[in-house]
Amino acid sequence: MTKKILSLIALQAIAFHALAQKISYDVSFPNLVHHEANIKVNVSDVPQKELTFRMSRSSPGRYATHEYGKNVYEVSASDKSGKKLDIQHIDGDMYRVLGINGFVKVEYTLYANHADGTYAGIDASSIQLNMPATFMWVKELQNAPMEVKFNLPKESKWTIATQLLKGKEPNTFTAPGLQYFMDSPTKIGKLIWKEWTLENVDGKQSKFKLALEANASDSLSSSFADKVKKVTQEAKTIFGEYPVFDSPEYTFLASINPYVKGDGMEHRNSTMISIPVAFNGSDNLLGVFSHEFFHTWNVERIRPKSLEPFNFEKSNMSFELWFAEGFTQYYGDLILERAGFDPLADYCQALTFLVNTKENTPGAKRVSPVQASNMAVFVDAGVAVDKTNYPNFYTSYYPYGASIALALDLELRSKGLNLDDFMKMLWLKHGKPEIPYSVSDLQTVLADYSKDADFAASFFTKYVNGHESFDYKPLLAKAGLTLKKQSEGQAWIGDLRFKEGSELTILNNTLIGSPLYAAGLDVDDQILRVEGKAIGSQNDLNTILKSHKPGDKITVEYKHREETKLATIALIENPRLLVVPSETLGQALTPEMQKFRSAWLDSRIK
Repeated sequence: MTKKILSLIALQAIAFHALAQKISYDVSFPNLVHHEANIKVNVSDVPQKELTFRMSRSSPGRYATHEYGKNVYEVSASDKSGKKLDIQHIDGDMYRVLGINGFVKVEYTLYANHADGTYAGIDASSIQLNMPATFMWVKELQNAPMEVKFNLPKESKWTIATQLLKGKEPNTFTAPGLQYFMDSPTKIGKLIWKEWTLENVDGKQSKFKLALEANASDSLSSSFADKVKKVTQEAKTIFGEYPVFDSPEYTFLASINPYVKGDGMEHRNSTMISIPVAFNGSDNLLGVFSHEFFHTWNVERIRPKSLEPFNFEKSNMSFELWFAEGFTQYYGDLILERAGFDPLADYCQALTFLVNTKENTPGAKRVSPVQASNMAVFVDAGVAVDKTNYPNFYTSYYPYGASIALALDLELRSKGLNLDDFMKMLWLKHGKPEIPYSVSDLQTVLADYSKDADFAASFFTKYVNGHESFDYKPLLAKAGLTLKKQSEGQAWIGDLRFKEGSELTILNNTLIGSPLYAAGLDVDDQILRVEGKAIGSQNDLNTILKSHKPGDKITVEYKHREETKLATIALIENPRLLVVPSETLGQALTPEMQKFRSAWLDSRIK
């Protein structure tokens, strides 16, 4: 045979093995009451003599590392006949199996008692699985098809909610490879199911399901499902269409009960929502649904290039989270306002938060949204025991990005444009064809949409790659919203938490720009006296401050470790801003203002 023919045969053999290889999980729950599962991983038709099995260290939607391997134990390996194979524990979350001859089974016990969207929870009442927190995977076989079978407790009458594809056998599901499998959270329990179908483009239908774990009547859960349905309808108006879901429908896996931890985690064809309260069906529960569903477009398909493919072995740093998460936060609130679930006064509170994030947090004055995004590898549910100075150099990319979205929306609307149409163009250029984007791509789309490259370049230079102040006041005024000082004329030393007692102990970092910071006081310092008066409570301090005005100077006696010190503090006015409807201040709401406000905040559902 020629070398060419030999090479072709070799390639065909490799392709055959790639197609034949299969990873099957068998999951049972023999010790539910103590939060344990038994998991078997069967790997068949593999040519390798050694394979590496590991737990993940990161999870889709989370960007910091998590030590999922700590909850795995009693790990063993065997061949097809049940003979034990040599398994080496080579790292905290990694195992190497030796002596494989075409087949290997790895078996382990998983402990899971933290039901949310990031970890996993196993209990006699229900099961909630985030896949990276649950399943070992094979490092050398990330493209192999996967199958998982859940062996449910007898007579449980439980059902299973997941975006995994249904298999041939009951309670069996499949995934085409590791990326899809790890992105498919699963909820098992006494679930309340609600469904609806909505028209998509070209007369096609999109199906939705709500799998609800809650103590709720059928009528109350139906009423709540109708609200979630309206959220899905309002979100569609921004992009003009629903994405094509890879599974038959989009599923809201929602646990609203006191036994879960608070979280919301987006996935490609589903979302895991955990709200730790008794279910009452109120509008207040809808915020996380609105936010996570918007991710169906923004993040899951309009996807940052820096997250492709997602790396399960380490943290995932991105430059675009100010957009991926921040713009989603902005629209999560805006959708609820448009759908009629938030009164204007409540939406103004959301706007107040965003304006103050941009204008009155030290991080937004020191770092750009792009730089703030890079910090996700440390702050996104990352765990550390040492103190940090985050309050003075980091502002969360969620509200920071949302404040940029607000600024851009108002800026565009002042030009007769709007952020909705910009998002729609981004969907058509990057989301629908699934072309990952970078920060520069976002600027390019803004230039194309606005037909003004100079405007796009200036906006990104100042507010995305830079951290210049933004003048919200005249643009909010176009919508009949007034931006004013919240505590005009009131003396202020800084926003702090204190431990009350015989003195006031400062519990958090004093902030750059505050009088306390300028005077040299910081976390753990104890304020003993102000203007010679003993201070033991927040009320004591507030009483003294009310007797002064901005510009006054006061003396503070405080203790730093074992040393008693005296400082002079120059009081300033509280810089916090407030957004209010102009008509509540007795100001006229002109037809032009009403038109601007309606175009921005009214429902788009026809």
